[in-house]
Amino acid sequence: MSELLELNIPTTYRILVSSFGIYLIVILFTRIAGKRSFSKMSSFDFAMTVAVGSIIATTILSSSVNLIDGIVGLACIYSLQILIAIGRRLDFIKKIVDNSPLLLMDGEKILEDNMRKARVSQGDLRSKLREANVTSLSQVHAVIFETTGDISVLHKSQDVDLDVWLLKDVRRS
Repeated sequence: MSELLELNIPTTYRILVSSFGIYLIVILFTRIAGKRSFSKMSSFDFAMTVAVGSIIATTILSSSVNLIDGIVGLACIYSLQILIAIGRRLDFIKKIVDNSPLLLMDGEKILEDNMRKARVSQGDLRSKLREANVTSLSQVHAVIFETTGDISVLHKSQDVDLDVWLLKDVRRS
């Protein structure tokens, strides 16, 4: 039992220095790359977040990875994030990196095929409609499965038509 509590001062010191250093670098790189680094995530953003977490953990806990190696690894990942964010302005890169939003309801009509594609159950849909204060399906203009996995509910309004620009990149099937 006492062996478990025994401190290895060089290892403990390395962990403390690595933790402090890598923490400061993550803050700096996140400030440079922007808040998108950890915002609502596309699949690429998720992969980036997992990679950053792995590099942080390995840098802190592995004696075979020093602080400089961890910083270089983080710099590479954040640089890729910035390049992809810039590249997303081009349609072909955006199609590779991001999922397209998908229409789940067109007015009152539930699009079953799209629900299956998005792996959204009717229970999930009902829950989101209730969350959006929908009391009747006649109040729904559209329900969209967003690129982040969120579900957006657009309400009908008697005096205002839905601007088609809002549905520009939404796949209907």
